[in-house]
Amino acid sequence: MNLLKTLAAISSMTMLSRVTGLLRETLFARAFGAGAYTDAFIVAFRIPNLLRRLFAEGAFSQAFVPILSEYKNQHGQEASKKLVDHVANTLVWATLLVSAIGILGAPLFVYLIAAGLDKQPGAFDAAVWMTRLMFPYISFMAFVALAGGVLNTWREFKIPAFTPVLLNLSFISASLFLQSHLEQPIYAMAIAVFIGGILQVALQVPALVKIGMLPTLSWNPAAGLSDPGVRRVLKKMGPAVFAVSAAQISLMINTSIASRLAEGSISWLSYADRLMEFPTALLGVALGTILLPSLSKAQSDGDPQEYSDLLDWGLRLTFLLALPAAVGLAMLAEPLIATLFHYGKFTAEAATQSARPLIAYSAGLLGIILVKTLAPAFYARQDIRTPVKIATGVLIATQLMNWLFVPYLQVAGLALSIGLGACINAGFLFAGLRTRGIYTPKPGWPLFCLKLVIACIAMGGAAWLGAHQIDWLGMQHHTLLRIGALLLVIGTCAVVYFAVLLGLGFRVRDFKRSAR
Repeated sequence: MNLLKTLAAISSMTMLSRVTGLLRETLFARAFGAGAYTDAFIVAFRIPNLLRRLFAEGAFSQAFVPILSEYKNQHGQEASKKLVDHVANTLVWATLLVSAIGILGAPLFVYLIAAGLDKQPGAFDAAVWMTRLMFPYISFMAFVALAGGVLNTWREFKIPAFTPVLLNLSFISASLFLQSHLEQPIYAMAIAVFIGGILQVALQVPALVKIGMLPTLSWNPAAGLSDPGVRRVLKKMGPAVFAVSAAQISLMINTSIASRLAEGSISWLSYADRLMEFPTALLGVALGTILLPSLSKAQSDGDPQEYSDLLDWGLRLTFLLALPAAVGLAMLAEPLIATLFHYGKFTAEAATQSARPLIAYSAGLLGIILVKTLAPAFYARQDIRTPVKIATGVLIATQLMNWLFVPYLQVAGLALSIGLGACINAGFLFAGLRTRGIYTPKPGWPLFCLKLVIACIAMGGAAWLGAHQIDWLGMQHHTLLRIGALLLVIGTCAVVYFAVLLGLGFRVRDFKRSAR
């Protein structure tokens, strides 16, 4: 398998997901702006979404994929299918129980996460209603996460990468056709989440049937708990929950803090977060998706050199693409926010305020993406304890930084704390790999980084000129012109960056790699 080609394929699907995601956010901003009810939806969606990331995707995937890879490589198809059946039954029933608890306890959860919404009873009540409707989303995503882990292990990457597009299409349809027909328009977004979850589940079924791994569920919730493979997954999931969730827990705490700042602060942070996630998903998530099953196979085969070489390849690609992305987000924060969101009820003030946390996020973008590249190196070895210890320290450090930054930077201080916390996390993960002899860098890293810095400086100059030569906020009523100008600036930056690298001796073939 050509890893670079596979990465390009996954990134193209992820690009489609992110482009439709940005379209959904643009339509959301146009329809609802940034205010109390948008804050209410963001809070309501964040609660089940957090649990989805903790239990259905993050921790589950990190614990499940290495063990499933071991079964596939050492025990064959039949044993793997039995493991999938038992794990699926346990996961789906557990998330159904959590959903029921979430529906009953929605008022308490909303109050704990965003007590500031209680100042506006209408927004608080809306958040509770939407939380109840969206809580079953975690059950849908539990099945999607299981399917994604199975398909990725069988190196069928395209369906899992495409799946999020369906949620975005559901959002887009609700923004265009449903919200205007409801007494409370924001409820259309919660309905879109529920429908999007069902659509994502439906997409997995044919792909699983094709490889003979569609799980068979039992009406007995305890079925499969006696399976030693299931117990291993659950044992690994416990600490993995915290290891994967450090940034998400920080984000939830930040939401609570933001709810006590100026009205719209949660929305400003969310819009910045959406743009930050664009390069994170294109590179970090795509690389992690490829590396985890490949590293798991190298570990299962007892091939430490292949393990180290895979990590080196992933880290070089991360630096190659994450550094210019960070520079671009910092220099083009206001043009990006203005072009994508500054329409309808989304004011110039909201655009300016949303650009500030985006600039702050850019300071830690490299760290955020590096964590997604380095963490699989521990999970593939079924080492969950090390990331847990690091995540615990990072969570504490992030909140200490909030205490330092928020009084002066307001909502931008929250984003800066998360970004710098991710850099600390990446630093400790890297140190752990080096001190244990798991990863040995190949020669040439200092010169490689010097060339990247030179190219980023050149690209940053081009981005600065593009950002300051055009009145981006003043072009609100010239949508196509503003989009064209932004694409021209981004294209110019990309050409400058890669032209400099080409002149310094970089070649695409240097980054090609095949998995054994």
